[in-house]
Amino acid sequence: MSDTQNLDQFVNDFNNLKNEIHKVIIGQDDVVNQVLISMFSNGHCLLVGVPGLAKTLLVNSIAKTLGLGFNRIQFTPDLMPSDIIGSEILDENRSFKFIKGPLFSNIILADEINRTPPKTQSALLEAMQERSVSAAGETRLLPSPFFVLATQNPIEQEGTYPLPEAQLDRFMFNIWVDYPSYNEELSIVKSTTVDDEVTLNTVLSSDQIEMYQNLIRKIPVADNVVEYAVSLANKTRVNSELAHEITKKYITWGAGPRASQFLILGAKTHAAANGKYSPDIEDVKSVAKPILRHRLVRNYRAEAEGYTMDRIIDELL
Repeated sequence: MSDTQNLDQFVNDFNNLKNEIHKVIIGQDDVVNQVLISMFSNGHCLLVGVPGLAKTLLVNSIAKTLGLGFNRIQFTPDLMPSDIIGSEILDENRSFKFIKGPLFSNIILADEINRTPPKTQSALLEAMQERSVSAAGETRLLPSPFFVLATQNPIEQEGTYPLPEAQLDRFMFNIWVDYPSYNEELSIVKSTTVDDEVTLNTVLSSDQIEMYQNLIRKIPVADNVVEYAVSLANKTRVNSELAHEITKKYITWGAGPRASQFLILGAKTHAAANGKYSPDIEDVKSVAKPILRHRLVRNYRAEAEGYTMDRIIDELL
């Protein structure tokens, strides 16, 4: 098939994926959309929300519909790098053998990622960036495709290790998972308190996912759209000549070049999912919040005056 036909097929597959996931996940349309856009852009996601909002169930459901390997790692203060990467053991022939850890899978759910110390977070950082891990003097490639979907509880901060900016920057999207509406919660309670079992069908294989990821990178982008994405990232930097007034007033650190790259990649996937053959400025705006909200650092004045990160991004847009 031609690239155009493949893009048309992508729209169908994307919608089929969402419909299959919504057999289990009620509501959270924006969250499901953003996670899928991130995955087809070959990026990682940070899901931020209070407990009980089906973050883990969402990731598990996506793994099933994509036919990918899935491992959940519960991050705790005593978790060591070898617990996620794996380690060498002495086998019955008295020779060393590497036993792979749970990181060797397609989708990794890093549950409560901020509960583990920096040593373990740095091991995960290498996996996210290089798609490989270093252990016992060797570099081992991780399966492809490879996604880290991490969860974080924004309320309870005792006994946590805040993620460093370098690690936050590796996440393509920071997705805010909010409470369901009243009607959605009614549907959730009705569907989860009976003896009905929902079976999820596999919609795509790993080869198809990689094909779509490569296809999305081939999508052409007009110069004015690239210029808009780069200028938007520049507006967030205090010392830039393009710095916005709200940046000078409320932001300490702005977004780096990786934000500009992700704005274009995310816009390409958003456009493709909506049946367009090239992204426009509206597609960039649609993915701007989840891409920028974890890359900007507010100052004390912003916190004192109640300026949330989303409000600042709204003004930048």
